[in-house]
Amino acid sequence: MNNKQFLWGASTSAFQAEGAYLEDGKGLATVDIRNVPAGIADTKIASDHYHHWEEDIQAMKELGLNVYRLSFSWSRIMPDGWHVNEKGLAFYEKIIDRCLEYGIEPLPTLYHFEMPQALVDQHNGWLGRGTIDAYVKYAQICFERFQGRIRRWVTINEQLIAGAAPDLHGLHCSDAEQALKNMYQIYANMSIAEKKAMIELKKIDPQAQIGPVCAIQIVYPDSSDPEDVKAAMDAEEMMMYSLLDMSVSGRYPLKYTSYLKEYGLYPEISEEDRKTLKAVRPDFIGINYYFPLAVRHPQPGYDYSKLPPFWRCPLFEVVENPHLEKSEWMPNGMDPEGLYLGIRKIYDRYHLPMIITENGMAYSDLVEEGKIHDPYRIAYLDAHIEKIRQARLEGYPVFGYCPWSLFDLVSSHQGFAKRYGLIYVDRTDTDPKQCRRIPKDSYYWYQKRIKRGLEND
Repeated sequence: MNNKQFLWGASTSAFQAEGAYLEDGKGLATVDIRNVPAGIADTKIASDHYHHWEEDIQAMKELGLNVYRLSFSWSRIMPDGWHVNEKGLAFYEKIIDRCLEYGIEPLPTLYHFEMPQALVDQHNGWLGRGTIDAYVKYAQICFERFQGRIRRWVTINEQLIAGAAPDLHGLHCSDAEQALKNMYQIYANMSIAEKKAMIELKKIDPQAQIGPVCAIQIVYPDSSDPEDVKAAMDAEEMMMYSLLDMSVSGRYPLKYTSYLKEYGLYPEISEEDRKTLKAVRPDFIGINYYFPLAVRHPQPGYDYSKLPPFWRCPLFEVVENPHLEKSEWMPNGMDPEGLYLGIRKIYDRYHLPMIITENGMAYSDLVEEGKIHDPYRIAYLDAHIEKIRQARLEGYPVFGYCPWSLFDLVSSHQGFAKRYGLIYVDRTDTDPKQCRRIPKDSYYWYQKRIKRGLEND
């Protein structure tokens, strides 16, 4: 594979970037009404991309990108979940056309952690069949509008996280057992909606490709104890392969199925749904990777209560990995080898092309005399790019790399204290200022790295 075939990009998401809260007809999104702690930035202004989009795309051009992984705000395009807001579509049309003018391929995600709050109010969100229908209609609208201009689409970003976080999907439940049942039903309904959208794309724009984006969970056993090895295998199946197996093959893996049935968590899936789930396969898989996990077999008295729901499983216990370098915002450690292993595992199981859609390092960056020196981010990105290079040289079909993120975004829970961007957004959690853009050292490093190419070192 030569460098011209490799896509160098960067990623953002609508709710973390755009701001313009309720502007130009946008509806309320689930993420707009989260209980954000006092003193932490919310989605109302975010990085103000809605008013800086021309400047931001110009920065992409100067960076040398040839792909931009963005997301559409469902609530901007269809404020009530059903009817089109033309101004919302027109906003994304401007972005897509400008990207194409600059030789940058737009890679849009239909569902990235936000949906119209109206669908939660009307259809109980992803627990209701009405939301599946609304998602398919939304996908159809986007496919028809951008037919011939979008080469690749992403269905759902990080289904594992999207279906587990009430602050994102909008469904809060005080009963822990019921909340767990809801999570697995949400996963199933998302999978059905995703497959229906894939079917529609093949009707509307057969030349376009479509695939999911998975937050891959690379899991190491805490020891060579066979019970720990089994726990690591179970953890990967529960958190990574379960949803990807459904995305690719239309079925859950056997261990996952057995576990859900044993604990009374198996979702309702009709025979018609099963036919839909098996009717189409994705064209590629997007990979989001930040850090791996380490687990052991559960110990007596292990407290699951404070863990994310998808880690709250009696088949494994998450433990600290003492072999990895850690930082304030990366407490689980940093491990480029995990990305390489993930590429191998995903390809060996699914035999589909892959693009890295997110990979980045969070840090509380400081401005020093008008500049941002972030050697830690450069080291992180460089090490992960080297692992992609290694995988490609070995023949694994990784066709692109999009670090998270192009510019600083409002974090889901930590506001602007936690920054991932190649470009600094000059604002604080309490003072948005003008959201001035300042390229970091990592921006200029990435610019040179792109010019060097991947295989020509």
